[in-house]
Amino acid sequence: MIERIETGIAPSSAPINDAVRAGKHLWLVAIAEDPVSGEIVEGGIEAQARRCIQNLEIGLKAAGGTLANLVMVQIFLTDSADAAGMNAVYREYFTQQPFPVRATVVVKELLAAGLKIEITATAVLD
Repeated sequence: MIERIETGIAPSSAPINDAVRAGKHLWLVAIAEDPVSGEIVEGGIEAQARRCIQNLEIGLKAAGGTLANLVMVQIFLTDSADAAGMNAVYREYFTQQPFPVRATVVVKELLAAGLKIEITATAVLD
């Protein structure tokens, strides 16, 4: 049974969810949007990466988890030059082993104007 998790983040106009749960598994997606207004945050990759990770935390908390429950993270960047800034922010949040398995991919573009990063993640909840 698949359960939609209500994160409280501004809903998309597309037919998507921020988080869904099936049993102990949770799948999440986060973009650099203000959770109230739904607007893409301004600033460089650091500001956008921080907002993405904070939005992941919101989704995890809504499902009863934390960043420590993540087992896999997939990061999509629009510019490989942003990897250093993204990694600096990522290190602020992921400080203890075991770290989630991670893939970082550079893509041509993301759907929202001005968006530099998008993150998908999988967590296992207790």
